[in-house]
Amino acid sequence: MMTASEDLCKVLLSEEELAARVKELGAQITEDYRDRLNGKHLLVIGMLKGSFIFMSDLVRHIDLHCEIDFMIASSYGSGTESSGVITIKQDVKDVEGQHVLIIEDIVDSGYTMMSVMEILKGRKPASLALVSLLDKPSRRKVPVEIAYTGFEVPDEFVVGYGLDYDSRYRNLPYIGVLKPEMYS
Repeated sequence: MMTASEDLCKVLLSEEELAARVKELGAQITEDYRDRLNGKHLLVIGMLKGSFIFMSDLVRHIDLHCEIDFMIASSYGSGTESSGVITIKQDVKDVEGQHVLIIEDIVDSGYTMMSVMEILKGRKPASLALVSLLDKPSRRKVPVEIAYTGFEVPDEFVVGYGLDYDSRYRNLPYIGVLKPEMYS
C-alpha cells in the first residue's frame, strides 16, 4: 500500500510557506479588527471539516478576544464536482450584532460560501468577512468576496493541511496536488 505522500504529484505549498502566511494573516486580521470591535469579541466561525487545521493555526495568531464556533455546509456529493445545492449540516448560534469572521479552507466554485454568507448576512451581524486559506478563481461559478486570502492556487486537485479527498489526506502538514489516478 502506498503512503499518503506517494499519492501526490507534487507539494504545492510547504509547511514553512503555510506557517509564514498564516502568521501574516493573523497579524493583518488583528490590525484590521483592533479598533473595530469596541469592547466586543470577534466571532470566528470555522467551516468544517476542511478548515480545522488552518483555523487552529490562524486563531493562535489573532491577538484579540475571539469566540469560536463551527458550521458545516456542503455543495459536494460523493464526487469532485460541486452539485450547486447547499446543505447546512451544522449551524451556528446567533450572530446578530457580532463581528463575524468565517474561516474556510478553499473557495472553488463559490456556491457554498455565497450561500453561507447570504444566510449569515440575513442574521444581521455587525460585520461579516471571509478568510480563505486557498482561492481557486479559475473554477468560480458565482462571485464571493474574500477579505483575506492565503494563496491563489491553480485548477489542480489539492489536499493536505485539512483538505481531503474522500476523507483522506487531511493530516498532511503541507498542501499537495493529488495524482489524477487517485480520484478518477
